[in-house]
Amino acid sequence: MDMSAFLSEVMGGIVSFVQGNTIIAIVIALILLYLIFRRTKLFIGLLCLVLIVALLFYLIGNLAGSGSERKKKLLEKEQTQSDSQ
Repeated sequence: MDMSAFLSEVMGGIVSFVQGNTIIAIVIALILLYLIFRRTKLFIGLLCLVLIVALLFYLIGNLAGSGSERKKKLLEKEQTQSDSQ
C-alpha cells in the first residue's frame, strides 16, 4: 500500500468516525484546542508521539503486506509446478 492510499484510508476512517460520533469528535477537538493554546509543549510532544506511532503502524503494515504477497506468489508458483508434474 502506498502512502497516498494509506492517507486516504486514514482520512476516510476519521470522516466516518466524526459522522458517527459527533459529540465525541467535538470534545476531542476542544481538548486539542485547549492543548494547542494552553499547553503547547504537551501538545507538540503528543503530536510527535502520535506521528511516530502512525509511522510504525504504516511500516508494519507495509512490510507485512509485501511479505504476504511474496508468500502468495510462492504458493501459487509451487502449486503450478506440482500440477504440471
